[in-house]
Amino acid sequence: MLWMVLPAVLVGTILQRISGTGVGLVVAPAFAISLGGSNGVFLTNVTTAVSGFLLTCALWRTVNWSQWAKLCSSALIGTVIGAVVVRVTPGAVLQLVVGSVVLLGMVVLLSGGGARKPAGPERSGAGTTTLYGAAGGLLNVTAGVAAPAMVVYSRVTGWRQTEYAATMQPVFMTLGVTSLAAKSAVGAVEHATMPTPWLFVGVAGMVLLGLAAGTPLARRIPASTARTMALVLAGAGAVVAILKGLLGLLG
Repeated sequence: MLWMVLPAVLVGTILQRISGTGVGLVVAPAFAISLGGSNGVFLTNVTTAVSGFLLTCALWRTVNWSQWAKLCSSALIGTVIGAVVVRVTPGAVLQLVVGSVVLLGMVVLLSGGGARKPAGPERSGAGTTTLYGAAGGLLNVTAGVAAPAMVVYSRVTGWRQTEYAATMQPVFMTLGVTSLAAKSAVGAVEHATMPTPWLFVGVAGMVLLGLAAGTPLARRIPASTARTMALVLAGAGAVVAILKGLLGLLG
C-alpha cells in the first residue's frame, strides 16, 4: 500500500507548490484504490489539510484572506450535506465518485479559457462565490477534491494566478479540516478500518519533502507543465479507481 500512497503524496505536493493545485487530484485516486472509498477520502482530507497548512505558512503574504473567508464560509453548506452523503454511501460507490470527480477536474483543467468578465473575485458577486464555495465543500467531503470547483471559479472571476494559487492553500487546509470534523460529527468515519498511525506520519513526511523539493522547482518549471503532469497522474489513478469501484459493486 505504501508504495502507491506515499509517492503520490510527494508528487502531488510538489505539483501543488508549483501550480496551486495537485495534491487532491493526485492522491485521492491513489488512496481510494489502496484504502477503499471512505478511508481513502478521509486520508485525502488529512493530506490536503496538512499540505495546505504548510503551503499557507510559505505563501501567506500573497493570500487574499477576504476571499478565503467568503469561500470557506460558503463551503460549509456543501460540507454538511456531503458528510451525510458519505455516511450512507457504500465504499465502492465512493470509489466511483472519487474517480469521476477527478476526471471532471481533468476536463475542467483541459477546457482552457472560460469566462473572465470580472477582473477578480471581488467583482463577481456574492452569489457566484456562494455557489462555487458550496460546490467545493461538497466535492471535498465526498471525494477529497475541491479543485474542479475552485478552478472554474478562478476562470469565471478572472482571478490573477499568483493570488489564486496562494489563496487556495488556506482554502484547501480549511476544507480538509471542516470535512474531517463534519464526517466525525455524523459518524461517517470508519475508525475500525483506519490505516496504521505510521501511515499518517509518512504522509506528513512526504508533504514536508514535497515542499522542500517544490520550492526551487517552482522557479524553474512553468505552472502549466506542473498541471499537465498532475493531469496525467490523476487520470491514470481515476480510471483505476472507477474500475475498482465497478468491480466492488459487481462482485
